Amino acid sequence: MTGVHFLPERTPRRDLGWKAIAVNVSDVAAMGGTPDFALVTLALPEDAQAEEIDELYRGLAEAGRAYGVAIAGGDVVRSPTVMISVALIGRAELDATGEPLVLRRDAARAGDLVAVTGCLGGSAGGLRALREGIESEAARSLIQRHLRPQARVPAGRAALAAGVRCAIDVSDGLLQDLGHVCRASRLGAVVWRDRLPIDPALAETFGPEEALRYAVAGGEDYELLLTGSREQMEEVRRQLDVPLTVIGEMVIEAEHKAKLLDESGREVALPAAGWDHLRSQG
Repeated sequence: MTGVHFLPERTPRRDLGWKAIAVNVSDVAAMGGTPDFALVTLALPEDAQAEEIDELYRGLAEAGRAYGVAIAGGDVVRSPTVMISVALIGRAELDATGEPLVLRRDAARAGDLVAVTGCLGGSAGGLRALREGIESEAARSLIQRHLRPQARVPAGRAALAAGVRCAIDVSDGLLQDLGHVCRASRLGAVVWRDRLPIDPALAETFGPEEALRYAVAGGEDYELLLTGSREQMEEVRRQLDVPLTVIGEMVIEAEHKAKLLDESGREVALPAAGWDHLRSQG
């Protein structure tokens, strides 16, 4: 929706089309599936410009080609604000009994390592850079991560093949999304601050403290978070062309929450846990 999930005056429509597909592909990637086709519904004001709509569809088509997704149809309706809704269908392999073989949030086990693909915080930093009009080279790399997220489909498939059974994509913030895994699996998790793969452009643009905050609480990175054994993580790492970093461990903990620990094992307090879709964001 305009002004909630994107900044209309600073988001090129082609990038908006790309992102609308990529973020939905990320949901399929987080289950180890293969994206197949998408239905796109556009809600547009009556003064919408034809060239902007064409650019949006160019971005949709570009992402579709990149991820093997057919734009199979959808609808266009009138609305006072621009909204884009994508229903994306993916396929899962079947196990020997005919059941879908997927990555789940409730399949973590105590002692599992927690690992994440790529680096963290870049998208949230890019959103801030857009809002503030920052134009350094580092800021431009962050903005690119915000406008053009990369869904980690190969990572999800590699994780499934390696025997990993638990994953989630980092869309609402690392600690918040890991918290979803904790609650679903009825476990806790610890994340080691010094292991976090923080986007290097963040510290250059906003300083180390803000970089840490964006890495653990910023949304829309769309990296994959996996839990599994060390052997499974090594096998996944061998299959990928992006980094896979072990950042923590699943533990037995009554509160079923994710905690960030410093180098001395003390919990690090943060002002916010991540994005809440039902709460006003300041």
